[in-house]
Amino acid sequence: MFGLVKIGIIYKQLTARDFKVLEAIERGHSKYEYVPLEIIEKYTRLPEQHIVLSLSKLHRLSLVKRKSISGYKSFRLTYLGLDMLALNSLVKKNIIEALGDRIGVGKESEIFKAIAPGNILVAVKFMRIGRTSFRRTRIVRSWGFDPRLDWFKQAKTAAEREFKATHELFLVGADVPRPLAFNRHVVVTEFISGVELYRRPQLNNPESALDRILNTLRKAYLEVGIIHGDLSEYNVIVDIEKDKPYIIDWPQYVYRDDPMADHLLRRDVEYIVRFFNKHYKVRVDVEKAYLYVRGEYEHY
Repeated sequence: MFGLVKIGIIYKQLTARDFKVLEAIERGHSKYEYVPLEIIEKYTRLPEQHIVLSLSKLHRLSLVKRKSISGYKSFRLTYLGLDMLALNSLVKKNIIEALGDRIGVGKESEIFKAIAPGNILVAVKFMRIGRTSFRRTRIVRSWGFDPRLDWFKQAKTAAEREFKATHELFLVGADVPRPLAFNRHVVVTEFISGVELYRRPQLNNPESALDRILNTLRKAYLEVGIIHGDLSEYNVIVDIEKDKPYIIDWPQYVYRDDPMADHLLRRDVEYIVRFFNKHYKVRVDVEKAYLYVRGEYEHY
């Protein structure tokens, strides 16, 4: 995974000319999987020798792949190349100043610590949508993706969906990390100093923690009109000092009127309630919890 590469170190090696070439390739992807050199020249308006030097450097840094197609040199971005473009935009917009270590790896993402202006710690999430994971996701639920879109566009769409969902959830007081910005396939949020629920952290009040999770699912369903769709102990982070859980990873959400909505909501509730029943001995009836989230009960 790209987290093993020092993304920040690579970023510092790039010049304005390198970014111009990367942007030209990204633009060319609207028509080409591998963008011909002549198209890159057209978009950058740089001398060919300058472009060739930059492409050699970008290839060495694993930011682009190259292929000869019908005798024409052609290039495509890697996810690492897309990372550089997103980071450059976030830096220019004064969202982040420095990227730190990788702190998490999911099925379809990598998360890093970063510093925002004012020496504020934030989390930076890079979407990594791949052919296998996306194919599986389409079978399980509808993301609303056009299957003709390339994998970068799917990653960008996932980031936009995640930002949109968490922004709306945060506004209604749901327990999610505060979203700060997104660019391309990257989402920036406040940094939560906590422990993933799957590690079974010691909770002072497990009943209260479960109640907060169910209340967030309820707000999502009743006030925002969405269902998480993939809730488990792997996408809940607990701030141990506050005994406060945060639900993360929202790009696969579905709307309340989706044909799969009831099935996915029930599955989310069942999974999290049974986890607390098993590992924290919290005795909650799954059916009552499900009806509470739907707004049919005021208590469970």
